[in-house]
Amino acid sequence: MELRNKKLDECIFREIQQEVLQQWPTGKNVNFQDAIDYHKKIPSQKVFSKKLKKAKEKGTTLIQPRAGVALVDEHIQLLQYLETHGEADLLPTTIDSYTRQNRYQEAENGIVESRNAKRSLLNGFPAVNHGIETCRMVNEALNVPVQVRHGTPDARLLTEISIAGGFTAYEGGGISYNIPYAKSVSLEKTIYDWQYADRLIGMYEEAGVSINREPFGPLTGTLVPPCISHSVAIVESLLAAEQGVKNITVGYGQCGNLLQDVAAIRTLEVLTEEYLKKYGYGDVFVTTVLHQWMGGFPQDEAKAFGVISWGAAAAALAGATKVIVKTPHEAMGIPTKEANADGLKTTRQLVTMLVDQRMPLTHELESEMNIIMAETRNIMDKMLELGEGDIAIGIIRAFEAGVIDVPFAPSKYNLGKILPARDNDGAVRLLDCGNLPFSKDIIDFHKEKIEERARFEKRDVSFQMVIDDIYAIGKGRLVGRPR
Repeated sequence: MELRNKKLDECIFREIQQEVLQQWPTGKNVNFQDAIDYHKKIPSQKVFSKKLKKAKEKGTTLIQPRAGVALVDEHIQLLQYLETHGEADLLPTTIDSYTRQNRYQEAENGIVESRNAKRSLLNGFPAVNHGIETCRMVNEALNVPVQVRHGTPDARLLTEISIAGGFTAYEGGGISYNIPYAKSVSLEKTIYDWQYADRLIGMYEEAGVSINREPFGPLTGTLVPPCISHSVAIVESLLAAEQGVKNITVGYGQCGNLLQDVAAIRTLEVLTEEYLKKYGYGDVFVTTVLHQWMGGFPQDEAKAFGVISWGAAAAALAGATKVIVKTPHEAMGIPTKEANADGLKTTRQLVTMLVDQRMPLTHELESEMNIIMAETRNIMDKMLELGEGDIAIGIIRAFEAGVIDVPFAPSKYNLGKILPARDNDGAVRLLDCGNLPFSKDIIDFHKEKIEERARFEKRDVSFQMVIDDIYAIGKGRLVGRPR
């Protein structure tokens, strides 16, 4: 395997495909031409990319939950409930953890055990085990587009079956579904495996079928500075575009400071389009998604609704194309369908109320946008320099050097030197910039922001700030102030 950011040769793709489709018996039912014919008959209102394009043109924010259970009838009932009672514009099929680790036999056992128990004993929908026809049953039972959401380092078979099964959007990437999810899986392997997934989707595109692709924006979901998640989203977009992907949604996990969140969503779209055009992928259509707060939630439902509402407002005021919605049961485990629908309806109320409003481009907002863009360009340009023009190679070398560094990630391929903490206004800054290739003025900016908070709180700058900030929202605050 020689990793390069180069479109996979068809002979190599076919050779890999023969192995991939033999990983589980349902793989033998994959027929590319049949899948193309099936997709071309899907009504336009159920095609993810088309709905996103309309939303971007109209300036509306679509709402989408997370959801998935083991058995097909129950999964359909759950999604139908979220469509009708939750008023969801877009729906997910969240994949179970066994499938994410390619442990298909254990997923099969989970299906059997779930049938016997008459409730889901898996934390998602095992699409590979259910196969193409069952996936099509799911899509045909609903009136809105459905996306596959998972967390799989090697998602090749899942991609084959789920796209042939009629899903019109697919989340993930070789970095965003590795570094935050796995400990010992190399980036060389996951980037190469995801080149296969993206090449497959590029082949659908070339046959006249548009599949939306979405890098996973929040990463670890814990105090991730915008420049880090932006850099990952941009490079995964470049990798996907090289394989022929034409419709990409780049994401960002809400940090909680409204000014920073709005600046992040707006710069994410600008920077992604900038780098795609710079490297010859100007025909890629880019949309954005804001993920509501991914950290700890209050256990009290009423307080949880407050957190959900704040995320909905941030998405609407930023002009995000869609928002991924949390539930009031976030602190308690897997939510009921009713709780999931309540989170959606809360978000619907906010994005509808704010549909005619956007945060104005004040001096403060412009300054925040400028700092995010400068930080992201520092990382991106150094990454490309390290790769000597090849972004795939640049990614590997950048992670080794800490030029890109995801906070609190489990992967041994992530340096883990940076330390994020909030400033006095609650924006995520860097207490320690690690090896990020920032200019001196950016490093000084972060230092002053953290010291300003320390002076206000009458304490020294320390790791305790980081700990306090991680738990703050669950305790009803944004900034983790000392008691």
